[in-house]
Amino acid sequence: MWKLDPALMNYEFCTRTDPGLARENNEDSIALDEATRLGVLADGMGGYNAGEIASGMATTFIKSELGRWLSQAGRHANAREVRRAMEICVDNANRSIFNAANSNPQYSGMGTTLVLGVFQDERLMLGHIGDSRCYRLRAGDLAQITKDHSLLQEQLDAGLITPEQAATSSNKNLVTRALGVEDAVLLEVNEHRVEPGDIYMMCSDGLSDMVDDDGIAKILGGDVPLEQKAAQLIDAANANGGRDNISVLLAQVSTDSKKRGLLSRWLG
Repeated sequence: MWKLDPALMNYEFCTRTDPGLARENNEDSIALDEATRLGVLADGMGGYNAGEIASGMATTFIKSELGRWLSQAGRHANAREVRRAMEICVDNANRSIFNAANSNPQYSGMGTTLVLGVFQDERLMLGHIGDSRCYRLRAGDLAQITKDHSLLQEQLDAGLITPEQAATSSNKNLVTRALGVEDAVLLEVNEHRVEPGDIYMMCSDGLSDMVDDDGIAKILGGDVPLEQKAAQLIDAANANGGRDNISVLLAQVSTDSKKRGLLSRWLG
């Protein structure tokens, strides 16, 4: 039986970031390498502009190093190889941020959350540190496919609080893992199967804290271009208070109908 060639997967990407309504500066950073289908999003933390430095270092370094490896390895590198490359690049980025924080007093204590994805046709290799998230909309159903590294998530997992209590908790922004804070950090990497029609959304907590899952699902499922969906997500977060910087990276998956039609004719 003939199966769909995964090389027929098309990806459309879109990124958008906004300082929100409560902060003058933007400590979020996004990097996208469409050629290698690599997306990176980081939410920095630290005094003055240190958060901006940390998140910018993370996204720039990982896009450069991992993007270079992916372009050399080709899109058919296996999952184990991609996972290892992600871990090495993130480890190197972590050491760079950690060393900068320790050699510059004004950057002391800076760090950043991180979510990064390598889209390989029918496979997504997804890594994250902290509470920046990735969601997937599939056939109208929204799922959060990363689990926060946060005190709040640990309390939820232990049954100490309910999801309703978590929604109003004052501990929302206490992460248990961050890039650049210690000399080593563990990147959580998971493999996900990608299907045509999927929409993936990476975001900082400035979005996920301001817009609930129903609101996100409604916007992502709308019949408008991807750029407009990104703008609507930012607008919704600001409409609900915009208490933090807001960043989104969207990836929409489709099959290449032109190639598929050509193959159909070849196959009779």
